[in-house]
Amino acid sequence: MKIVIIGDGKVGYKLAKQLSSEKYDIILIDNNEEKLRKSIERMDVFCVAGEGGSVEVQQRADVPHADLVIACTSTDECNMLSCLIARRLGARHTIARVRNPIYYKQIDFLKKDLHLSMVVNPELIVAGDITRLLLFPDASKVETFVKGRVELVEFPIHCGKLEGLSLSELYARFQVQVLVCAVESGETVLIPDGDYILKAGDKLHIAASHQNMEQFFKKIALRKEKIKNAMICGGGRVAYYLASQLCNLGMNVKIIERNRERCEELCELLPQATIINGDATEHDLLIEEGIEKTDAFIALTGMDEENIIMSLFASKQSVSKVIVKINEDRRAMMIDELGLDSIVSAKTATADAILGYVRARRNSQCSANVETMYQLLDGRVEALEFIIKSENAYTGVPLKDLNLKANNIIACIARGRKIIIPNGDDSIQVGDSVVIITMTK
Repeated sequence: MKIVIIGDGKVGYKLAKQLSSEKYDIILIDNNEEKLRKSIERMDVFCVAGEGGSVEVQQRADVPHADLVIACTSTDECNMLSCLIARRLGARHTIARVRNPIYYKQIDFLKKDLHLSMVVNPELIVAGDITRLLLFPDASKVETFVKGRVELVEFPIHCGKLEGLSLSELYARFQVQVLVCAVESGETVLIPDGDYILKAGDKLHIAASHQNMEQFFKKIALRKEKIKNAMICGGGRVAYYLASQLCNLGMNVKIIERNRERCEELCELLPQATIINGDATEHDLLIEEGIEKTDAFIALTGMDEENIIMSLFASKQSVSKVIVKINEDRRAMMIDELGLDSIVSAKTATADAILGYVRARRNSQCSANVETMYQLLDGRVEALEFIIKSENAYTGVPLKDLNLKANNIIACIARGRKIIIPNGDDSIQVGDSVVIITMTK
């Protein structure tokens, strides 16, 4: 599969590095020859120097024979133009990164005319990730399947009523349709069976419908109080999208932004939110604005160091849910060690969305129709959503009679409006969406 990536920034580099390691044929286009030289030294990629919006440059990069062109430069207009040229030259599929809210509001119109296979808005993706984390305050990460109807939640076990229970005891005691489909215990990652004993420090990945997930957290008495008041530090695009979503959910939102002009813009765009003009790195200001009474603190400035320091201060003020945005991946491990478990990154979210699309397309070409794909626990576990389009050897057969490979589990089945956490008597039917968790690539 030949993939052309236009833009050798951090997102482009992250995509190229990951996809080249997965044996894709990668070509990088960028006008910075020094960056391209470093890319050639560090990765198995072919590089072409020049502007991604140039027909000549795209032809030199063999775009006419590309299976996919990904345009992820810092300029929306360049990305959309590059994708349009690529399709006219013969590329089979295109993905554009589009960040401007004005463009994104009319993206359905643009997507059709530009023949885009996918549009990625990093800030909107991150805002959605944060919103899901605020709906499940105990979770450190939430992924979705079946158009948001099935959730895969990661949350750590601390000392409490879950510790020492086997999974079969957990299911019997709480009687909620959920499935623990992956566990990280120390350095070990496994797909557990019913005999697995839960330990403090384990990270569980649980699959369920949104309603059942809420019920499960409520029954195990881990669910923190519902988030009612959120304080956002930084008034950029992520803050705008996030505040819009939270206000629509009925939360009280306060944004602290140091740029006065941006504050005035946000006042017009978000009449339901409270906008404060000030420097959120000043602890006295945070105290004055009631940080000790807020339920959630989200640090979204453009400086990782500022976000980390503010988040640590919020934790010390006993804020129940603290979320920190970072730009540099290498700081993520450091943040984990500081006890800040909810981390978001626009660059990582963009790369993950595109990687999920690419991997799903490859799997679809090889075998079944893969709709969604996530890599969990540093890529050691994959979660895939398939749609069953026709009858075959495994449809209509009780799951207990299917010969499943080791380290594979059917996490859930979506049939019409119904979400099924399957047992051995259930079967897969034509039209079902099926989510499978696997340690087999």
